Parts: sequence; structure tokens; C-alpha cells
Amino acid sequence: MKVILTQPHPRLGEPGDVVEVKDGYARNYLIPRNLAIPATKGNLKQVEAIKRRQMTLEQKRKEKLMAIAEKLSRVSVDIVVEVDENDRLFGSVTPGQIAEALQKQGFDIDKKQIILEEPIESLGVYNVTIKLHPEIEAKARVWVFKHEG
Repeated sequence: MKVILTQPHPRLGEPGDVVEVKDGYARNYLIPRNLAIPATKGNLKQVEAIKRRQMTLEQKRKEKLMAIAEKLSRVSVDIVVEVDENDRLFGSVTPGQIAEALQKQGFDIDKKQIILEEPIESLGVYNVTIKLHPEIEAKARVWVFKHEG
């Protein structure tokens, strides 16, 4: 059975795509959950409207992410770590620690979005890449300080 996707589906495609699926999967899963509609002549005419709506939503999402990227480029976070007598870190600074520091500043960043070129294993200042979208990256400054006390 041919159906038109109305929502993104990880295995089938994006909204507006016309895909062939088994009849039972379409009738019992996709259509009742409003993930797809049957590919009739009338519905096929709606494909362009669905694709235009999806492109508009994606464009708005990209604009929001660009604004967040702009703010992130002006942000610096401090991470306080334990060091030995030679100022070497015990372990390294993780993406999780950076994400947590960014969340304290109001950014909803997941640790999986933080890309470290190399492990942060010493004190200093680092520029960290944050992947907000496949096409949008931001750089944030991370200051690594030793714990006093």
C-alpha cells in the first residue's frame, strides 16, 4: 500500500514522501497515529502543501538555532576541577560537565551535541564545538580552573 508521510519517520522518510509499506502496517500503525495518509489522487495533490509546511517549520527551527548559536558564541563557562601537585587533572573534562555548565546558564544542550577535538586534560581555555543541527555549529569558550582548597 502506498502512503504519504505526514510526520518524520526514522526508517521511512520525511513528511511528504510517498512510500510503499505493508497494508497492515499502514492501516494499523501509520494511519491511526496520523503518521501517514493513504496515497489517493486527492491526497497526492496535498503532498506539495505538506512539503511546503515542513520546509517552513524547518526554516523557523533553523532560525531559532542560529540565534542560539549566536548567543553560545558569546558564552564562556567555568569548570572547576581537582588537580594534583603538578596541576594535572585527575581524568579529563567530559562533554557532560560542559553540558551541565551550559544548562546552568540557561542553554538546553545535550552532552551528545558537544564535540571535543581532543580530550581536555589540562588547565586553560578551550573552544568547544556544539552541534545544534547538521548544518549549524556554535563555538563556546570553556575555562578549566583548579579547585582551590
